[in-house]
Amino acid sequence: MLIFVFFYFLLTKMSIAKTYNPKEAEEKWYSYWMNNGFFRSTPDEREPYTIVMPPPNVTGVLHMGHMLNNTIQDVLIRRARMQGKNACWVPGTDHASIATEAKVVAMLKEQGIDKKSISREDFLKYAWEWKEKYGGIILKQLEKLGASCDWERTKFTMDPDLSEAVLDTFIKFYKEGYIYRGVRMVNWDPQGKTALSDEEVIRKEVNQKLYYIRYQVKDSDQYVVIATTRPETIMADSAICINPNDERYQHLKGKTILVPLVNREIPIIEDEYVDMEFGTGCLKVTPAHDLNDYELGQKHNLEVIDILHDDGTLNEKAIILIGEDRFIARKKVAKLLEEADQIEKIDDYKSQVGFSERTDAAIEPKLSMQWFCKMDELAKPALDYVLSGEVNLIPDKFTASYKHWMENVKDWCISRQLWWGQRIPAWYNDKNEWVVAKTEEEAIQEFTSHGKSAAGIRQEDDVLDTWFSSGLWPMSVFDGVRNPENQDFNYYYPTNDLVTAPEILFFWVARMMIMGHNYTGKAPFKNVYLTGIVRDKLGRKMSKSLGNSPDPIELMEQYGTDGVRVGMLLSSPAGNDLMFDVSYCEQGRNFANKIWNAFRLVKGWEISNEPAPEADKTSAAWFESRFNQALVEIEEHFASYRLSDALMATYKLIWDDFCAWYLELIKPAYGSPIPAGTFETVKTFFQRVLTLAHPFMPFLTEELWHDELFGTREAKDCCIVAEYPKTAAFDETLIKEFNTVKQVISEVRNVRNTKQISPKVALPLAINANDIDFRKYQDSIIKLANISELTFVKEKIAGAVSFLAGRDECYITMENNIDVDTERERISKEIEYLRGFLISVDKKLSNERFVQNAKPEVVQNEQNKKDDAQAKIKILEESLANLG
Repeated sequence: MLIFVFFYFLLTKMSIAKTYNPKEAEEKWYSYWMNNGFFRSTPDEREPYTIVMPPPNVTGVLHMGHMLNNTIQDVLIRRARMQGKNACWVPGTDHASIATEAKVVAMLKEQGIDKKSISREDFLKYAWEWKEKYGGIILKQLEKLGASCDWERTKFTMDPDLSEAVLDTFIKFYKEGYIYRGVRMVNWDPQGKTALSDEEVIRKEVNQKLYYIRYQVKDSDQYVVIATTRPETIMADSAICINPNDERYQHLKGKTILVPLVNREIPIIEDEYVDMEFGTGCLKVTPAHDLNDYELGQKHNLEVIDILHDDGTLNEKAIILIGEDRFIARKKVAKLLEEADQIEKIDDYKSQVGFSERTDAAIEPKLSMQWFCKMDELAKPALDYVLSGEVNLIPDKFTASYKHWMENVKDWCISRQLWWGQRIPAWYNDKNEWVVAKTEEEAIQEFTSHGKSAAGIRQEDDVLDTWFSSGLWPMSVFDGVRNPENQDFNYYYPTNDLVTAPEILFFWVARMMIMGHNYTGKAPFKNVYLTGIVRDKLGRKMSKSLGNSPDPIELMEQYGTDGVRVGMLLSSPAGNDLMFDVSYCEQGRNFANKIWNAFRLVKGWEISNEPAPEADKTSAAWFESRFNQALVEIEEHFASYRLSDALMATYKLIWDDFCAWYLELIKPAYGSPIPAGTFETVKTFFQRVLTLAHPFMPFLTEELWHDELFGTREAKDCCIVAEYPKTAAFDETLIKEFNTVKQVISEVRNVRNTKQISPKVALPLAINANDIDFRKYQDSIIKLANISELTFVKEKIAGAVSFLAGRDECYITMENNIDVDTERERISKEIEYLRGFLISVDKKLSNERFVQNAKPEVVQNEQNKKDDAQAKIKILEESLANLG
């Protein structure tokens, strides 16, 4: 305890450094938050706010997609924590069966060990060692990002309790009739040597060759030509199919064909499935290697000849080229066919080919005995949740594709031919009969109770699809599957927001809804925020292979974590891709430096006991209203999950309104003190600004929060748990008037720039006020515009530079400083521009369709533009006339 007190004393007694050191602040405050339990959540009387982290693969390291996803989650969780909610963010990792097994196999290969040469138990021992060594890397990297997860709740999808929940769910679904076992055509990954679900197959357009192969009609000199992209599969052909309505092939009915190279005799069959317009109108039927051919083979009772090993090499049934890889065999078969004069022609051809989402290997359709989950009935409630609005997809443009997926869902192949994962709880006897049971003892009882022998009992070798376990994630992290009445589960479930990528909307999001409904009758979350893909300036998806993805850790080292967080979020609207550029991080770092320098400015002021002048009070009243106005906008953005817009509104409030205007308005003259009352108001506003920025920029805001300027704070008084600002009423008239005042000041500065007059030279200003009383703002105008004399007039001033601020006319008498010809040219150009603008507005207002269909406020806005342009033109024409 004494150590923490001393540490805290050092933190609060520091003087503000000239430059901000992000690395020092990040290491210091993250440790401080962790050591003082600010991320920890336990059930209490408060409203819970719960997020479960999409568990990154245990093989993973931090990439830009993780950066975006977890920054968004951290912003949401930090804001909820500051709003007084019991914020719980559960982290964890996914065991990623295919990817992890591939890593372990590669590691063993480097050690000279072949997976086939060791037992399953030995392999799993190596896998667990690999997981313990490398599996936590990404979570440590998320700490660097500032992720305020409850790390004591960290879960892994193969933790014993989570694995037990998976087995219980398999048994439950089996007993409910949703899980079955059978031979089906599946997507086979020859590299991973496992089946995949349809959703794990990525379709890509590939440049291929279309081979036109001659098949000889038996006992004849005739032949038919078949077009195929896969000549290596001809040895598996079981028939040639023609359309019965195709006049070209009527003479072939009832005849047989010889398969090229192997001379095996196969029948000619007829089916209207054949497209007479594609290729030559003849189709080779290869039931073992094409889903549609398989269904055609079933219909016509054709032989199924599987010529491929699990690794994609040709087996003995191929007769030729045994042991060759399928793609090498393709080239060699084509060459053999050419040598045998059985190739008529070869065309270039583009077609869609499936690739493994995990290994990027080209998928092979393969007949295989697998475990499946019936999806029709399970999918309906998960679709209803979204269509009814009980679960919101953000943005809702994804609802249509989600609906299409769920209405056309196929049975889910849930078995994988791997060792790393939850082993399917099915057991076989020596007759290959099987039962489903959690343990061997229970399996023996099952066999016995059904009058069957348990002799030679063995467990299923396959493991379950990783998505089967992660589908339980929102429940299993709170032990809701095994122990549904526990306090955590009843308090935190259903969760609030899920932040994830659109590409796993069906993989994961739908399956969590399916399983959540099956167990609880509730959806596992209320909102699903779907992030976009992080792309480079050229629009390419960031990837290691393209070399266009920066290292997130290096970015944080260079620009500071807060700078990178801001840079990522400034351009990341929900569901839309983020065109990332390092310049965004630079912008984020500049924003951090702006706040830091503003703080240094305030801290450097001396304080006097003089009363605050009216100008300071007016400025404070304006910023109070402007802050509350911005807060309403920010809250609306958060409510609609427009986090990028919420950040931009916060950015503008701090950079423009607070730093560029408010601080300049109340800043004392050089060497002069600031009134104590004004100073206290500034400190209050600064603290409110820091709380507003904290979810986006946690480290910088915490660093400044503890400065002695705000007094001594106790350990519990951190920005991370400071009260988030609440919306309050604001004076719209005051804000509107002050916008006009700012316009006056800006226009005077613009006149200086165009006339090349030094800012140190005071200028006289006269205002013909039509809209507002400038007297209460005159001190601010004189100060920020450097006005020598401010007068209020009722008539136009001849020979003066004039401009409009709203509908108020302003004049600067330049005396000898004005170049009449230059000023005449400037005014003429401005009139010309405004006349062009007026023409475009008139076109809109004269368009009957626009006036009738547009909202009334939109039409009125265009009318206001017209009125303003006409008023400005009138003023400028009079100014031009005054110049002579």
